[in-house]
Parts: sequence; structure tokens; C-alpha cells
Amino acid sequence: MKFEIKNSSGEKLDCAYEAGNPEKHKSEFLVVMGHGVTANKDRPILTETAKAINIAGFDTLRFSFAGNGESEGDFRDATISKEVADLGAVLDTASKGKKIIYVGHSMGGAVGVLRTAMDSRIVGLISLAGMVNTKKFAETEFGEETPDEGFMWEDEDCPLSSAYMKDLCETIVTVAPMAETISVPWLLVHGTADDVVQPEDSEEIKSLRGDDVELVKIEGGDHMMNEPEHLSQTTAAVADWITRNF
Repeated sequence: MKFEIKNSSGEKLDCAYEAGNPEKHKSEFLVVMGHGVTANKDRPILTETAKAINIAGFDTLRFSFAGNGESEGDFRDATISKEVADLGAVLDTASKGKKIIYVGHSMGGAVGVLRTAMDSRIVGLISLAGMVNTKKFAETEFGEETPDEGFMWEDEDCPLSSAYMKDLCETIVTVAPMAETISVPWLLVHGTADDVVQPEDSEEIKSLRGDDVELVKIEGGDHMMNEPEHLSQTTAAVADWITRNF
């Protein structure tokens, strides 16, 4: 199945659809997957997690936010607020009456919280190293850079824009208040050695929501789950949770 998805600015969003195992197929669901800042739909943490979800019987749709990967658009405009709208455009095109489970990694996790709080099409939420305190993240990671002059992590392909910093530090600050309004099943997965998005972000959500959310800690896991054992633990946790809840 192929989708042509454009956001409200007319920018085409690159995406990849994979069908679930026909022997276990859950045709009423579609799992939509979004990446983190400076990333794209083809990072292993998304591709490998998608494979596990497919094996469990669920269709997946990975996509790159505008300005990232092979999607159209300017990276400098890729704020969380714009990506929330991008996700809405994906659902407008791809949902077609399907129940949506959203998987977001890192900043894509913050996007998922904000979209889920306003969009009843999303019936399940999975946050992989999900960002909560956006202002703290921006100031910690990029506070020494000059917006519109510097770069994210010294990568010249990823210019740091004032629009990005303003969105994270002034418009959003934290997604915790919106997290309190979410009532759908929610899985949090976070590596204990993550030094990009601190594990405390997921722990904050757990403390706010208690038994309403499930938190899986991957001992020694970094932000991208780069070690094969950590990645396999992550994908197994996601496949197990999604099978139990849907």
C-alpha cells in the first residue's frame, strides 16, 4: 500500500508502509511511527520496532517529518508544533477509519503526547525515550549555540533556528500538563543511560499517571538503543505491550 501525504504547507512527507503478519492480522489498527530531532523514518530504533510490530500482526506506517530525511520542507521550520500538525496530516490521509496507535521516539514522543491529547483517532500511545521537558532539553543540548547561526550537535545539515528554540522554550516548555489529559493505553520505554532525553522525563509521566501507564526501563540503554541487546529488549517490550493491549 502506498500513501502520498502532504502537510498543510503542501510539503510531501516521505513514508513507508508495511503490512502485519497475515496469520495474526489486526486489520482495524494502523501503527504510525515518528522519529526524533535530526533523525528520519529509517533509523533502526523505528525500523526494528516496526518489524516486531508487524510480526505481532499490526500494519505500520513510518514517516519523516517535514524538513527531515527525504520529506520536503526546511529543517529550520521543524518545530514540535509544526510536527504535531504533520502528524495530523498523516492521520487525515492514512487512517481511513482505522484505529491509530502512535509510536514516537524522542522529540517524536512529545509530538505524540500533544497530538493524542487532541485527536480521538489515536487509541494507543508508545513513547520511546519520549521528550517531556522541552525547554530543559533545548537549553541543555543547544544553550551554548546561537540560534540562526549555530548547529545542532555541530552538524551543519541541522541548523539551529530561533523558531525551534522559541517553540520548545516558550510555546511548549513541557508536555506534562497535556499528558495528564490522556486516557488511552500508554507505554513508556527509556534507557537508563540516555544522556540526550533524561530518563527522568519518562519517570515524571509515570509519577503523574501511576498505573495508567506502563514504564519499561532498559538497563544501560542509550538514547538510540545502539547496542543490539538494548534494541532487542525495546522491540520485545513494544511487541509484548501492543499484543496485550490491542
